[in-house]
Amino acid sequence: MVACVATLVGLGAVLAMAEACISRMTRVRAAALKEEGRRNAVLLEAIELDPAPYLNSIYLAVTLAQNGSAILVARLADAYFDDLGITLASVAFSLAYFIVVEAMAKTFGILHSDRAALALAPVVWVLGRMLALPTRGLIGIANVLLPGKGLKQGPFVSQQDIRSMAQVGHEEGVIAETEKEMIHSIFVFGDTLVREVMVPRPDVAAVDADRTVAGAMDVVLKNQFSRLPVVRGDLDRCVGILHEKDLLATLYAGKREVAITDLVRPAHFVPETSRAAALLRRMQREQFHMAIVVDEHGSTSGLVTLENLLEELVGNIADEHDVDEETEIERLADGTYRVDASVSIRELNDLLGTDFPRERWNTVGGLMFGVLGTIPTQGESVALAGWRFAAERVQGRRVTTVLVRPDPASSTADE
Repeated sequence: MVACVATLVGLGAVLAMAEACISRMTRVRAAALKEEGRRNAVLLEAIELDPAPYLNSIYLAVTLAQNGSAILVARLADAYFDDLGITLASVAFSLAYFIVVEAMAKTFGILHSDRAALALAPVVWVLGRMLALPTRGLIGIANVLLPGKGLKQGPFVSQQDIRSMAQVGHEEGVIAETEKEMIHSIFVFGDTLVREVMVPRPDVAAVDADRTVAGAMDVVLKNQFSRLPVVRGDLDRCVGILHEKDLLATLYAGKREVAITDLVRPAHFVPETSRAAALLRRMQREQFHMAIVVDEHGSTSGLVTLENLLEELVGNIADEHDVDEETEIERLADGTYRVDASVSIRELNDLLGTDFPRERWNTVGGLMFGVLGTIPTQGESVALAGWRFAAERVQGRRVTTVLVRPDPASSTADE
């Protein structure tokens, strides 16, 4: 009987170690071990593709081993000791079991997760197959007894978990600042709408369809863009996209007076509410670099380029021809921020630690328009959620720069 107790305790230790290392292992890490050609890595990757059934089998086996060993110890104590001795033996066994199984085995599994997971993968695989039916049945009973809709299987690693891991990795020096920012940008990018990254209509440079190659080249040189929309009258009548390479090839051939309509390539149109990530995949699939953005009424809202989308992931992309512009966000000596009105609400939230809704406003300028309900005049201000926004510079009907400073009084009023 003593041998049976020792066997069950050893089995419990192995299973506790398996639970710790399998829970800590990720699908990505298992795939990396497989690429390294590690033994049992194929089995480990298969387990990590759907770890829930295997972990449930481990939990059941651990429970059986723990209870079985405890029952045998109680029977042994009953044969040799009185009531006090039985109690002391049970307490001593519980403490020893905790040290050996819960503390030592699980700690080893966490500290040596790769080695332990690879070594125990066959055991976990067999156990998952053997106990699959009983665990499903027991979980089914639990789902019936549990109030509500029962147990639901969710993601083992959430988006917030990954972002937190990136932050911790950066603090520990494992992940560089740029890498951490890119990880955060990827998740933000998934929720970004095209209207948040597009070039707004007032800033779009276009060439009229009536121009010749020489005339269109003047527009290209003036604006320093490699691609321009071709329009008839205004942006709502876009007939295509003109590429600088096509212009240069035609000029080189000596055809200066050729109409640019012969060089126009088809334009791609996207709704302003499209997801930026979906558009990026479409650009890759259909091989184009520029799209015209339209609103729900079919009017042109602006345009978006491949560069606009990539900059959301990796930050500003500048080449040797780009002219340095003023900083979009500048902190003044008195703590006020001078912010370009085109700065997105997401960037503003990151800067101020606020939570202004991106669904209501796309830019800082849009926020002022929305809260005021009218076109701001120069110097006019509005308070919102503990901050005051003042239109520093207004050109025509457009705010260009905004001063943002703390305004505790407005926070009290909002509450």
